[in-house]
Order: sequence, then C-alpha cells, then structure tokens
Amino acid sequence: MKALKGSLSAWFRNKDFDPPFWQKGFFDHILRSAESYEEKWHYVRENPVRAGLVPRWEAWPYAGEIFDLEFRAER
Repeated sequence: MKALKGSLSAWFRNKDFDPPFWQKGFFDHILRSAESYEEKWHYVRENPVRAGLVPRWEAWPYAGEIFDLEFRAER
C-alpha cells in the first residue's frame, strides 16, 4: 500500500494536483475472518446514517455491491 500511495502521489504532483492526496488518519484493515468482514461492511453501510443523510441505510440510493463479495479464509 505504501508503494502504491507513493507512486500515485508522484503522479499527482507531476500533473499539478494540490495535496493532500490522502485522508489523514486512514489505515488499511486486513479482513481476517468472516466476522471482521461483516463488521466492516456494516460500518460502511451505516456511514450515510451517521452523517444524517438518511434515517436508515436501506434508504441510501447509492448503497449496493458491484460484485457479490464473500469472505474466504484460504489464501
């Protein structure tokens, strides 16, 4: 992730984009279990509710998955 962000930052600078390029305090989470996956998905799904944009996540018109994702323990 560090290498990707470094490469993209260089590209942005060469294209005269103004920093910051990355959200402060952001860090990646490794999904280690089905429980962890479900917890993270629930958190993301509730973002528009916490922001006061909708009363329930089901009312958010942009919710959904492009691909049906499932956790797999094997690597």
